[in-house]
Amino acid sequence: MVIPPAVRPLRVMQYLKPYVLKMHFTNKYLSAQVVHTPTATVASAASSQEKALRASMECTRDVAAAAKIGKILGERLLFKDIPAVSVHLKREQKYHGKVKAVIDSLREAGIKLL
Repeated sequence: MVIPPAVRPLRVMQYLKPYVLKMHFTNKYLSAQVVHTPTATVASAASSQEKALRASMECTRDVAAAAKIGKILGERLLFKDIPAVSVHLKREQKYHGKVKAVIDSLREAGIKLL
């Protein structure tokens, strides 16, 4: 059974950013996804758990892996014609290290950050 997403009022919808970048880091892996907020669906995602990426990475949890994840996510977003995303950082995430690597590689791939 598929549960449809909740319908948000128009006054709330006009302040939401359409595409939001969310990142998650564990002790073993990194993942980043872009969520389309009006429909609450994942527009694109990249993770160091993907089998094709693990073979080309030395370590799946360092800054170099984060940069590669950002680059691949940027290419996938451009392929789906998504030119801009906004960044959602959790409370404990700062613009430093892995977070900075993902965001900078998205910029280098040609994605505009709002």
